Amino acid sequence: MRRIKLVVAYDGTNYCGWQVQPNGVSIQSVLQQAIEDLVGEKIMLTGASRTDSGVHALGQVAVFDTNKMNIPDWKFAMAINQRLPKDIVVQSSEDVAGDFHPRYCDTVKTYKYKILNRRQALPNERLYSYFVPQKLDIEAMEEAGKLLVGTHDFRNFCSMKTTAESTVRTIYTLDFDRSGDMITMTVTGDGFLYNMVRIITGTLLKVGFGQKTGNDIVKALESKERMIAGPTAPAHGLTLVEIKYPGQS
Repeated sequence: MRRIKLVVAYDGTNYCGWQVQPNGVSIQSVLQQAIEDLVGEKIMLTGASRTDSGVHALGQVAVFDTNKMNIPDWKFAMAINQRLPKDIVVQSSEDVAGDFHPRYCDTVKTYKYKILNRRQALPNERLYSYFVPQKLDIEAMEEAGKLLVGTHDFRNFCSMKTTAESTVRTIYTLDFDRSGDMITMTVTGDGFLYNMVRIITGTLLKVGFGQKTGNDIVKALESKERMIAGPTAPAHGLTLVEIKYPGQS
């Protein structure tokens, strides 16, 4: 038996999210079927992050166990891709230790959220960024975002559906970059709660509109009231960029 680690990119537009769901087609189910067609046996595919419906990825990590011994580890990516639709692509594949688990170990995760900030929408960006026609105060958003950096209880920055035992997380960096009409928020941390990045985005957008301040960020971290934080930004602006594991540079 061997364990294969995959790094997967996907356009989440046409899927109900990563995890298998009874009411739609998921990334996990499509990818798992392609792997089973290749190896000729039933497998269980385990992902590092359960991205929501419409969320995209460049660096999702997943593993599966197989008895297939005659395929070099790096060739799994090529062989699986031949069996996948064009909106899911395995970027790399490698053998890992049998006890490696993509979720239950220390990681550094990076997400990007794209905001198209102009008077009129662009049709070619509609699936990959959140269109905001109002003027945004990026400097205010950046300053407010700094208050979220560090180790905090993010219970007010996650969905009530979260099943996490602890809502304490550490954000290492949170930065904004503007290129033309596109604003990109990049956030890196040791892990993120259900909808956490999208709620952070929605909260900082309220700051950008002048409807919230840095004081509201502090109150949201200290209070037990979810409503003090902002709304959940739409899924399609979010991309899981990278997951780093111990030993990776």
